[in-house]
Amino acid sequence: MELQTSLSQITGIGPGLLYKLKRLNLNTIEDLIYHFPFRYDDFSNTTSALEAQIGETVTLQGEIWSIQNIYTRSRKIITKAVFNDGTSPIELTWFNSSWLTKQIQTGDRLQVSGKITKYKNKISIIAPRWEKADHLEGVRAHLPGVHTGRLVPVYPETEGLSSKWLRTKIDKILPQILDKLQDPLPDEIRKNMLKLNEAIKKVHFPESWEQAEKARERLGFDELFYVSLATQKARLEWKNKPLVEPLKIKPSDLKKFLNKLPFKLTNAQQKVLKEILDDLEKNQPMNRLIQGEVGSGKTVVAAIIAYLVHLNNLKTLFMAPTEILAFQHFETLKKLGINVGIYTGSKKGEDGDVFVGTHALLNKEIQDVGLVIIDEQQRFGVQQRSILRSKAKVPHFLTMTATPIPRTIALTLYGDLDMSVINELPKGRQIVKTFVVPEKKRQDSYKFIAKKVSEGDQAYIITPLIEASETLLSVKAAKVEFEKLKKIFPNLRLDLLHGRMKGAEKEKIIKDFRSGKTHILISTSVVEVGMDNPNATIMVIEGAERFGLSQLHQLRGRVGRGTKESFCLLYTSNSSKDEQSRLKYLETTFDGLKLAELDLKIRGSGQIFGIMQSGRFEFKIASFSNLALLEKTKQEAQKLLSADPTLDKHPRLAAKLQQIASGVMPD
Repeated sequence: MELQTSLSQITGIGPGLLYKLKRLNLNTIEDLIYHFPFRYDDFSNTTSALEAQIGETVTLQGEIWSIQNIYTRSRKIITKAVFNDGTSPIELTWFNSSWLTKQIQTGDRLQVSGKITKYKNKISIIAPRWEKADHLEGVRAHLPGVHTGRLVPVYPETEGLSSKWLRTKIDKILPQILDKLQDPLPDEIRKNMLKLNEAIKKVHFPESWEQAEKARERLGFDELFYVSLATQKARLEWKNKPLVEPLKIKPSDLKKFLNKLPFKLTNAQQKVLKEILDDLEKNQPMNRLIQGEVGSGKTVVAAIIAYLVHLNNLKTLFMAPTEILAFQHFETLKKLGINVGIYTGSKKGEDGDVFVGTHALLNKEIQDVGLVIIDEQQRFGVQQRSILRSKAKVPHFLTMTATPIPRTIALTLYGDLDMSVINELPKGRQIVKTFVVPEKKRQDSYKFIAKKVSEGDQAYIITPLIEASETLLSVKAAKVEFEKLKKIFPNLRLDLLHGRMKGAEKEKIIKDFRSGKTHILISTSVVEVGMDNPNATIMVIEGAERFGLSQLHQLRGRVGRGTKESFCLLYTSNSSKDEQSRLKYLETTFDGLKLAELDLKIRGSGQIFGIMQSGRFEFKIASFSNLALLEKTKQEAQKLLSADPTLDKHPRLAAKLQQIASGVMPD
């Protein structure tokens, strides 16, 4: 068994399980052992039934005296067992688990963990974790169990693949693979930290909270260190690129273009434009990131630069992550008088001075490229960006993002890029009035939407899922809501949009919505970027608790783009005070950066960047909120690169960075 051994070669893993594992991005042994717990259940309190207190979470070891399935009047199945640890019998109860009577027999010795309760004067444990006490083995040394009697790891799961299954497999695999793990960190950096194989073992099966914390600190350090090392190494390599001929930029050409615009640039746009122009007039290739709110005017700045590049007889490639966003940029550039062509999976338009497209641009041969622009660059992999960059004759590189990124994070995440911020919205942009809507007010809000639409406005209704899920029963799905809402708004035209549709179908739906033919657009978060309809004034977000504050802020940025009063209505099925309080921030906070920082404090960095948080590496343990660790990794990366800029003396680290670069985002 090797790290790169496919999980298909492991006994007991057939096609069905492989499909489920793949949904968690688990394909090899290495993927599985790097699938870390996100929390632990503390079942380490081993005691006796006689000494256990009501409300206490305990682990007991004893014998099953009896077990049977009982049918209730409503035909639900309850499995009940009498369990005795030698001090006192207690009742074990499971719901909808009739199969347990085949796995557990009278006379079996079990170890069970759970909370002691009292029901109808009987001491019991509801839905206890259990395992047979005579089958305890694996990497736990003297510890009593895998699923009980310890700090029990709980993993990210998918339908049909439980933490219990993952624990069992990882427990069997670890002893065979730990000695084969090679630690990429040099000894001088690793001092005072666990070795890699120890950290992997203890993150899965810690003997104490202290062990778990030390393991997570080592593995979190690795993740942040690799990002720091990769970005700083990329910056060094960029600075060593061959010098280029500075672009010739005439102030009269710039003034001519600006005078044609139907609006005046904001001060922030002018500042960022100057920073970019300064770059282009140097003999060092530009490598810059523009960060700006939805609607702050990043595309206009990009258009000005593309125009000036065209006057130097060079072309621009402009890549977007979705067809919706590509079509949006295409339309915007056309309105600004740019000669633009489009190149996506579904549409191959005419050539132009600027080529706007999606991933399809990677396959198109274009001569004399002087500028590469990538929008929402964190959605692309390192390889994709490298391919696009390699097409450039003069490799000036401009990336843009509407994702608000706190400065501390940006310096690590995009340490290889110079950064510009457009922190000002154009005059006339509306503050979108935002409300967290209680369920009892839902019908009133539907009346409000119908009234506004009857007055000529349009609305978005966003759901977290495309289709209904068996495991997420309370989560709204676009297809289901579409059918339901057609009955609620029988006199209005509704349409449905989601990411699985073909490009031509999406384009027609978007055109119908922009033209006013469609009154209400039901969609997933695919509209988060690229939808620009000034007449849309209402943004409804179902299941708002499933989105980070930054994403909710970007979604509401789809309205308030015209002169009309605009609204964002947030619905949630989560009634907890913490969740309500989190969403309430959106009612009073309209600064994307502040919301990103709040998200970082409340829910961690995963909520800012999604699953693939950095666009370069998948964080599983590290958190950008750990500023001390962030600074430490940055310093260690700088120190190492100053002594060994090419990593020739550290081949394992070089190989690790290559692995990250080649396997980050699905191409």
